[in-house]
Amino acid sequence: MSNFLTKENKALLAELVRTDFKLRYQGSLLGYVWSLLKPLLLFGILYVVFVNFLRVGNEIQHFAVYLLIGIVLWNFFTEMTVQSVGAIVSRSDLIRKIKIPRWTVVISTSISATINLLLSLVIVAIFMVVNQVPLTLAGVLLFPVYVIGLYLLALGFSFLLSALYVKFRDVSYIWEVILQGGFYATPIIYPLQMVKNELLEKLLLLNPVALVIQGVRDAIIGDKTLSFFDLWHNPLAIVVPVGFTLVVLVGGWLYFQKESKFFAENL
Repeated sequence: MSNFLTKENKALLAELVRTDFKLRYQGSLLGYVWSLLKPLLLFGILYVVFVNFLRVGNEIQHFAVYLLIGIVLWNFFTEMTVQSVGAIVSRSDLIRKIKIPRWTVVISTSISATINLLLSLVIVAIFMVVNQVPLTLAGVLLFPVYVIGLYLLALGFSFLLSALYVKFRDVSYIWEVILQGGFYATPIIYPLQMVKNELLEKLLLLNPVALVIQGVRDAIIGDKTLSFFDLWHNPLAIVVPVGFTLVVLVGGWLYFQKESKFFAENL
């Protein structure tokens, strides 16, 4: 671990993160504010449509916070993986000219996404205060555990996708389709109990992203929020989503390390 966290690598990561933020919002009038406006605008549209027109979420206490949590966490996963797809290719000039640890490029995109998540969580906290959602000890303790799990899953995909994209440029389009399908297959904009099929509900929660979103909702809101262990009474079932996360993380890292030796010549 000491080889990874050297003073030089830390300085390089900091510079890559700063550059990433500058390039991402270059020429934008609102700049960094967009990182907060994007989830808020999506939340506003979905809340009006689902609550006022489709009458969804009436049975969920603090549905506004419930919905916002799902959007913020999904946006974090999406942003981290999508930004990583072209991370190596976009830094091709730097990789060709300077011998730097390739992994720092991917990690820098994950740090940028995490900073945006922290900013978005400020908005979530404000909504919790306005909606008078009580903060419990369980919520405080479990929230970082769930977020770390989501980060590790996204990081595994980030390593895998960034390495694949160097050789196969179709990866970005394929991943966009997968994310689009995943958005509707994950209980983000609808309560899980709307599925009304216990087997299907169980299968949906084997998705690590769904597990995290429902887990955070259960820890923070609690009331009538179905979590993984509410449906899977056998605690050993948690091995499936946790195991999948570890396979993606380790597999993505190993593939990235293998392919990183040839990045300069393939770019």
